[in-house]
Amino acid sequence: MALYGYARVSSKNQNLTRQLDSFLALGIPRKNILCDKRSGKDFDRNNYERLLCRLKRGDVLFLASIDRLGRNYDMILKEWTRITKTVGADVVVLDMPLLDTRARTGVLTGRFVADLTTFYLRMGELSAAKKGT
Repeated sequence: MALYGYARVSSKNQNLTRQLDSFLALGIPRKNILCDKRSGKDFDRNNYERLLCRLKRGDVLFLASIDRLGRNYDMILKEWTRITKTVGADVVVLDMPLLDTRARTGVLTGRFVADLTTFYLRMGELSAAKKGT
């Protein structure tokens, strides 16, 4: 099992330091922290693609925040499913402890709770969109 971190900011003049520091504090090796300075509007990001090529079943991917993965929840949910179900890696979102797919003994599995939470986030986005129309 390998630990990875993925950090992203939207523009070249933004700073990645806070995200990098949080991953290093968790003991994630610097060589396993991949960063992009690019918009989250799509997944055409060089280091994100490199990360997906390296990520294997049983690995753990850490994100500082769910929005570091992507900009809209349809995209995020699709990638979440790709990482957790297709690849078989776990995901941990540091600023939202419910989004941690690692299994926990004696409670509902982390994957179930995280999948359910992403579903409710998506429902909230749809509800907000309906109210805005």
